[in-house]
Amino acid sequence: MITSRRMAAVDANAGGLGVPPEKLMENAGAAVAREIRIRHDDPEVTVVAGTGNNGGDGLVAARFLDATTVLLGDRDDVSSEVSRQNLDALLDAGYDVLKVGDSAELDPALFDVDVVVDAVLGTGVSGDVREPAASAADLVNASNAYVTSVDVPSGVDPDSSEPEVSYVDCDLVVTFHDRKPVHDGLDCDVEVADIGIPPAAETYVGVGDVRQVERDPDSHKGENGVVAVVGGGPYTGAPILSAKAVLRAGGDLSYLVTPQHVADAAAEEHDLIPRSVEGSLLTRDSVVEHADVVGDADAAVVGPGLGGSDAALEAAEEVLETAERSVVDAEAISAVTDAETSPDSTVVTPHAGELAKHLGLEAGEDVDSRKEAAEAAARNHGVTVSLKGRIDVVSDGERTRLSRTGNPGMTVGGTGDVLAGVTGRLLATEPAFEAACVAVYVNGRAGDSVYTDLGDGLMASDIVEMLPEALQL
Repeated sequence: MITSRRMAAVDANAGGLGVPPEKLMENAGAAVAREIRIRHDDPEVTVVAGTGNNGGDGLVAARFLDATTVLLGDRDDVSSEVSRQNLDALLDAGYDVLKVGDSAELDPALFDVDVVVDAVLGTGVSGDVREPAASAADLVNASNAYVTSVDVPSGVDPDSSEPEVSYVDCDLVVTFHDRKPVHDGLDCDVEVADIGIPPAAETYVGVGDVRQVERDPDSHKGENGVVAVVGGGPYTGAPILSAKAVLRAGGDLSYLVTPQHVADAAAEEHDLIPRSVEGSLLTRDSVVEHADVVGDADAAVVGPGLGGSDAALEAAEEVLETAERSVVDAEAISAVTDAETSPDSTVVTPHAGELAKHLGLEAGEDVDSRKEAAEAAARNHGVTVSLKGRIDVVSDGERTRLSRTGNPGMTVGGTGDVLAGVTGRLLATEPAFEAACVAVYVNGRAGDSVYTDLGDGLMASDIVEMLPEALQL
């Protein structure tokens, strides 16, 4: 079972792995035609195609079935280049294509055939069907044809447990890669077709995952993430790197709760908002003093530069109690063993040594061993684990994904602090597991861009500056 959001990411990830949309659409349309041919001997077919990618799948099926096509719109209305290419292929080859811009142009005789293919609305659209699609759906439902829907019946919400609005009442759904949640609530046959999406498109984080992190063009200041970084004391640079990474990863406001000497250094970074505390180390009282910042932030990052003193760990525990959502890094990871946490609200970012030291789980060198360790840590402690390494492993105990961006130059100090900041920014607006997955991919991709120019001489601050580019896919 796969949601429409995840399916969109997997589709795009497949493209990043060398299986382009053109190939997937060709395979999808061919699969629809094949299932129809299995059930009907030389049928007369009408394909009703919308202007999105679902319609593009239908256009491919029309070519294989030698069908009449009803396009609900004009060529200029078709939303994707690959769908337009398939429309042009039909037109150039002389297939019968009727372009309908108004419901009055729909002839009921078009649906007096053996099979009607419903390729109007797919998994990217839900809600009431609008004209001329609504009239087309009525004519499909009124016909005596065998109705085959592409991916989902037009009009249903693919992520609902059952249809809640008017929709095309089909006899067969040919869906792709995996079943969608709504399929279990339909009274029809459902066939799942393999269209060539490689397993790695689901296993590895890719461009599709990153593209789902989008800034609303109508958003206002603060709506793209307010993050509080709690750290510093023994180390000055680490929390500043994290706080800057929050902004370079697209956050709106980056607060820094830290001892005075770190706040003084951070004040030179005019985009940060330092909130200083007395003394050279953070304590529980330090966090309580700034509970307004930590508690009101969309997410907190605790651990960078904090150290491992008893007072520092008490400060980390207070952050976990105060913040709505938290990223926990470095020595502070020990605090999660006694805190009330959830994989939906708490992300820990250890490397293998920290996983063993703070969470008591040894991760071997091979990927399978690292996956097992990350999954066990996530289940044992009720967190999402982002295990750093040559191949990063992210697990919430139920789902696990891998990321293979990054390079040997990123062993330099500070890259983990950058990752913590990126994760915090994404956790402020995205679900925890997805935030952790995108963060490791983007952090590694930024590091790869720097490594191309600087090789082993890269610094963590260089990665911070490349984060905006890494997010643009």
